[in-house]
Amino acid sequence: METTFEVRIWQLREKMGRSQNGKPGRKSYVVRWSVGGKERSKSYATRSLADSFRSMLVSAQKAGEAFRVSDGLPLSVGRDLDDKPWFSFAQEYIDMKWPRAAAKSRAGNADTMATATLAMLTSARGKPEDKVLRRAMTGWAFNTKRRTGDKPRDVEKALRWLDGNTLPVSRLEDPAVVRRVLEQLALRMDGKPAGAKTVARKRAVLYNALEYAVERRLLRVNGLRDIKWTAPKEVKAIDKRVVINPEQARRLLAAVGEQRVDGQPRRSSGPMLVAFFGAMYYSGLRPEEAAMLRKQDLQLPSSGWGELLISETAPTAGAAWTDSGKRRDRRQLKQRGKGEIRHVPCPPPLTELLHAHIERHGTAGDGRLFRNLVGGDIAESTVARVWDKARKTALTEAEYTSVLGKRPYDLRHACVSTWLAAGVPSTQVAEWAGHSVAVLHQIYAKVLAGQEDAARERINRVLGLPRELD
Repeated sequence: METTFEVRIWQLREKMGRSQNGKPGRKSYVVRWSVGGKERSKSYATRSLADSFRSMLVSAQKAGEAFRVSDGLPLSVGRDLDDKPWFSFAQEYIDMKWPRAAAKSRAGNADTMATATLAMLTSARGKPEDKVLRRAMTGWAFNTKRRTGDKPRDVEKALRWLDGNTLPVSRLEDPAVVRRVLEQLALRMDGKPAGAKTVARKRAVLYNALEYAVERRLLRVNGLRDIKWTAPKEVKAIDKRVVINPEQARRLLAAVGEQRVDGQPRRSSGPMLVAFFGAMYYSGLRPEEAAMLRKQDLQLPSSGWGELLISETAPTAGAAWTDSGKRRDRRQLKQRGKGEIRHVPCPPPLTELLHAHIERHGTAGDGRLFRNLVGGDIAESTVARVWDKARKTALTEAEYTSVLGKRPYDLRHACVSTWLAAGVPSTQVAEWAGHSVAVLHQIYAKVLAGQEDAARERINRVLGLPRELD
């Protein structure tokens, strides 16, 4: 491969295209340079893109880097002459991830790419409003299934504008650009700080996208590795104030079962969801796991302890992101392979609730225990509405306005906390709950810390030491 250090780089030159039908032609910006005496040029639609390419050439020349005679580029640049715009690359990344990604991951990837794109724009001229740009990106551009479908006029216009107004991917080799993208990821649409968990998720997606850019030879290195950036602190441990006690749990489940619409229980979803909430409180199921509980998953005696065999989950992601076109995405268990089963104990109170549910409400055609009033999947909004109504009925006014059992998911927290407080080894609790021991210790650190006094007392008894007085 022939190389040379004989390089000259000229200033940008503006060029007007030929006029057509009496209208002036489009302006373009030309980068001109010579390598080994051979003049080369490259045109861009915007000054920002042209400046970026020229800056790359100048930086390589100042660093004393050799240029290839064959294509006129520095040795460090292994890309094609056409430096891919970020918007085009982001769509290719979405398409690469789409086939094997869960529906919620697809939506998360689109959200991240849309947020990052707002920091990769080259111009404000003719720029649509941010909310229109975001709707165009998350609704169509970064949705493989919908991209080629019909679009509203404002969306079409926004997508055309984006197609010619994002920086090339190579600009992400500049730490300042990477930092600008990170700062954008830390903001919500209204400009307020995003939640720590959201920022962490988006940063992980961006990191993976830049790794793909390196694989595609659009970047030499993943610039995120070298950026010293402080992300918002994420609180992983649960707030012990959300955990309900057994008496409160019984009152809440009773309030769910007593709900009526116009005095008719059959017009309310409440009675059909008593065992749904019970499975979360007594067996620690996630809401999306309880939604897929089937009659064939139950190993129950007529009374007493039984077992639940959990193998499927149905998280809500939205019809636009699922392959089925339904709001819930049918998946294997979280962090497990398809077909894997998690064995979870079913305490006597839940055994009673499940028998009563089957006797009163039966099952769907596929064996699912819990569905809406017409047999379809339970909507998250229905679950939230029924639970809020139960809290308002069963709790005091002070308890209702507090964080106590605020979300249905807090029932799972209460279950795991109960197991730990009962002295069940953390390895067993983690297996029943469906996550690692390390995650268990992170989330339930405060609950575990509360067992220290009891642990010391047990050690005292084994050692024959006197009981500590308060």
